[in-house]
Amino acid sequence: MKKEPLLNLKRLVEFLGQPFSLEEEENRIVHEIVRLCSFENMKNLEVNKTGIYRVQGSKNNIFFREGKVRDCKNHLTTEMMESLDQITEQKFHASG
Repeated sequence: MKKEPLLNLKRLVEFLGQPFSLEEEENRIVHEIVRLCSFENMKNLEVNKTGIYRVQGSKNNIFFREGKVRDCKNHLTTEMMESLDQITEQKFHASG
């Protein structure tokens, strides 16, 4: 997703059965979606800087760290990462 966001967004919407039209692509809608959904944009939204997560009462900014691939190694133990990898594989193995 980080290396090729445009390509992966197109693959995602096709998987969901809602591919972009030629007109949407020509009008750079795909680029705008990638920009709006980018880590930097999401991190810098005012609600994510100052808002409160209703369920736990925590500030929304706890959901954002560096936005770097494999940054989890700076926050999780090897065992925790392996456990998450196993859960992810188990839950998504049938999705191809």
